[in-house]
Amino acid sequence: MAKNILIAYYSRRGENYVNGNINNLEFGNTEIVAEKIKALLPDADMYKIDTVHEYSKSYMTCIEEAKQELREQARPEIKNPLDSIDKYDTIILGYPNWWGTMPMVCYTFLESFDFSGKTIIPFCTNEGSGLGSSVRFIKKLCPDSNVREGTAIHGAEAAYADAEAQDIAEMAR
Repeated sequence: MAKNILIAYYSRRGENYVNGNINNLEFGNTEIVAEKIKALLPDADMYKIDTVHEYSKSYMTCIEEAKQELREQARPEIKNPLDSIDKYDTIILGYPNWWGTMPMVCYTFLESFDFSGKTIIPFCTNEGSGLGSSVRFIKKLCPDSNVREGTAIHGAEAAYADAEAQDIAEMAR
């Protein structure tokens, strides 16, 4: 039976922390991995989670904004939100690790829909902190869904994460 798959991701372009340095990225690491997964699952739909409020273009300022959102347990408004996820059986959710968890807009996304009975496959790009506590929070936010273990991908190696993308695609099939 064919599954209806959604690849939903949040990714940051521009200034990012990569291997101990601030680099300017044309495409965010999470976006690069999401595109690799989409190439392996051509029938899947892809959705970029984006915020109404734009974060600072400065990486150092952006991480302070993200820390403040985490402290406040903010739920940033999503630009161009989906109307529904009802038609999807499986949601591949990608995000960078910000302060040991997902960006707060991913919480907004997860709290916007009923994920009961759906499979959620998380993947997280990071510079050494892995998945942090993100999978635990996904399970808490979506208690009636099947949340998979999750895949941590070193952000600086996103362009070479073909094996990880293949593993994620296999989990979704």
